[in-house]
This record gives sequence, C-alpha cells and structure tokens, in this order.
Amino acid sequence: MSRSITDTADDVLPTPTGVLDRIRSQAGEFSEALSRVAEQVLADPEAAARATIMDLAELSGTSPGTITRFCRHLGYDGYAALRVAIATETGRASARSETGWDVNIGQEISPGDPLEQVLKQLITVDAAMLRDTVDTLDLDAVERVAAKVASARRVDVYGVGSSAIVARELQMGFYRTGVAAWAWTEVHDALASAALLGGEDVAIAVSHSGATAETIEMLTEAGSRGALTVAITARHGSPIAEIADVELLSAARRTGFRADMLATRHAQLLVADLVHIAVAQRRFPETMEALESRARAVVGHRPAPPPPRT
Repeated sequence: MSRSITDTADDVLPTPTGVLDRIRSQAGEFSEALSRVAEQVLADPEAAARATIMDLAELSGTSPGTITRFCRHLGYDGYAALRVAIATETGRASARSETGWDVNIGQEISPGDPLEQVLKQLITVDAAMLRDTVDTLDLDAVERVAAKVASARRVDVYGVGSSAIVARELQMGFYRTGVAAWAWTEVHDALASAALLGGEDVAIAVSHSGATAETIEMLTEAGSRGALTVAITARHGSPIAEIADVELLSAARRTGFRADMLATRHAQLLVADLVHIAVAQRRFPETMEALESRARAVVGHRPAPPPPRT
C-alpha cells in the first residue's frame, strides 16, 4: 500500500501514565548526566512540569541537549511531550496563560465542552507550543539557513498536505524580500525543480511527521544536486531530519479533535517567520526596494483615500 501524500497523524505520543515510575525503573540505564536530570525530576515533578527546557537544564546542572536525550531515552519526541506527561501524572497540569485563564494543558477536548472552554484550551496549548519552540529551536541553525538563503541563486520550498500551508507562507516571505523562491506541493513538479538546483541553491522541506515519503523524495533529489537541504519538522531524528543538512525543530502538542499536523502549524509558522525575517535582515536594502516596488505596482488597484473633512 502506498503512503498518503499527507502528513499522517498516526505518530502518537507515548502514554503519560507512569512516567515517574518509568524514570525510577530505568535509573540504572542512565548516564551520569541523565541521572542528574532524573534526580531533579523525581525530586520535584511539579517544578519540572512548569519548567522550560532551559530551566530544567540549569536546575539539574546539565544542558538542553542532555534534556533532549533524556526525553528520547524515555520514548518521547521532545521535552514538550515529557512535560505534559509529568504534569498529567502529578494531577497538577493547570497552567495559567498570559491571559489569566486556568486550563489543563494535558486535557482532551470533549464533545460537550462549551466553546469558551474550547477556546481557552486551544490558546493555552498553542501558547505553550510556541514557548516550547522558542526553548528548543537552534538559533545557530537558523542563522546558517538565513545566510545561505540571502545569497542563494534560488530557493525551493517543499510541503504536501497540511504542510503545504507553511511552505507557501515561507515562500511568500522570501518573495517579499526579493529572493527567487518557489513553493512546490506536488511531487512531480517538485522533483523536476529539485533536479535543476545546484550548490548555490537552498531546498527547504516542511513536514510535521518528518516521514512523508513524497517530501523526503523531494529533499533527497535537491540534496543530490548539491543544494543546502533544510527540514522544518516536529520530529527530531525523523527520516527527513536525517537526510537534511540542517534541522529546524518546532514543538508539537495534541488536543482533542485536532490532528497533530494542525496543532503544530502555528509553531512551524513561527519557525518560518523567523527564517524569513532573518533573511530580510541580511538583505535589508534589497528587501526595502522589493517592498517599495511591489507597493508601486499595485497602487492603481487600491481605492482612493476619502476626501478630507471640511
């Protein structure tokens, strides 16, 4: 059976039940650094549930990379998933967002929930996901991608299914800065374009799961032609991250009635926005010229301003 061209939602996060017992039972398998993380989590699970990845690294005397390895060892895709699991198990997953709402970040939306509660749940989860992305995103990797895109001959952006939305947004951001960029969402067109890339070019693939066969094929073709390949994904170590030269990670959380790839879209858009703004910074004169040229080109299609009041 062939794989669907859409990012699947079948990659389910490990069940949060018993995460603390799991940490205790695997104590003998941890390295010295991972043991320090485990001791910190077990000593104060509620604090771990509230802490950012940077906070936990500081508390345990380790690094964010060690925290990420700790999560992988326990079977979680990243720190966001582990934090929700700990919070859910301790029964204290109540998180107060900047709006002052109290919502359980591990709670699933049920059919009978009023829309006010659903709205609060969505904004809390999305805000937490954006914060997790900020905590885990490798800014040095963003700098590397932006520097290459700013001087690239051309840029291809690939994405199918729901990831096509983010791919088009990123391509539009590059377009506004005057970068020659194309968004490809159909595998045949994308492969034909990728075959024309070279060492002066950049190819960026967007895939929530990191396992979409068509997107992997697109990026592989671009890489075989010498282009710098970049993966924007929520799955560290996924197939597409493994073949990419640069991995840009976004966070992911699950909320009832939302597929994974929809829940993660805002986090992926945050990464895309940061990349395109970093490119604009490096091409500031060209970006301003492009914006002004675009404004002049469409001015005739804008309504005339209302006459001044007398």
